[in-house]
Formats: sequence, C-alpha cells, structure tokens
Amino acid sequence: MLSRDLALALQDAGVTWRPVSGDAFVINREGFEGDVFVVSDMTIESHEFETGTILGFNGTTEWALDSIALEKALWLPHEHQLRELLAGTFRSLTRTESGYRVDFAISGDPTSDEAAEVADAYANALLRLVRAAL
Repeated sequence: MLSRDLALALQDAGVTWRPVSGDAFVINREGFEGDVFVVSDMTIESHEFETGTILGFNGTTEWALDSIALEKALWLPHEHQLRELLAGTFRSLTRTESGYRVDFAISGDPTSDEAAEVADAYANALLRLVRAAL
C-alpha cells in the first residue's frame, strides 16, 4: 500500500480523486492515524452534491463518524490506479535487484523511476509526470 507521504505528495501535486468502490483512504484528523478505510457500496459510499463529494459511513462502520468531506480524506491509490494515471506515458515495469523500475515518457522523452515497492515506483513516476506538466 502506498505510504501517506507519497499519497499526500500526489494530492499536493494536484492528482484528484473520484471515489469508487474498493478505493482505500485515510482520514487526516486526530484519532484516525492508524485507520485505513475502503469505499464500499455497503459501508462507505461516495455521494456527489453540488457543494462537493461526501463519503458517507453507513451502519456501524464507525459509530462516531456519519460522513466526511472528500477534502478531509487522503486517497491511497492502488498500483493499477497509479499505472492508469500514467496512461499512454507508461512503457514498462521491471523488477530490479533493489525493487522495481517504471519506464515512462515525459514529453516523449524516455525516463524511469525506481523504488523498493511497486506502488512507490508508480507514484514517483506519476509525481514527476505531473510536476513536469506544471
């Protein structure tokens, strides 16, 4: 699972989240530091309103929490979601001695990024791609 630090860096870089069933997230609020939640049609639903997106906690998922604004949640994207966000820039994923290397392109120029974990390698590549577009 992607670290909070990398997830926060992605959020700060402007990567947006449209919650779907199966998405993992944490709540940036005291008392929830160790809790990871998962959007589910049965327990945590995403509700779209004109004023923004609300994550609604149904039933007994969390007795002290009915809902939370999307802005208070930090998305922890899965590997496949990070790869999808790389879109047509993604070239390959290779296992290395120290972890994984993602090959991708920035403005058509081949480049790569490495990390010990697959999700981190994808996230680092996405960060570089987003920052290059700014």
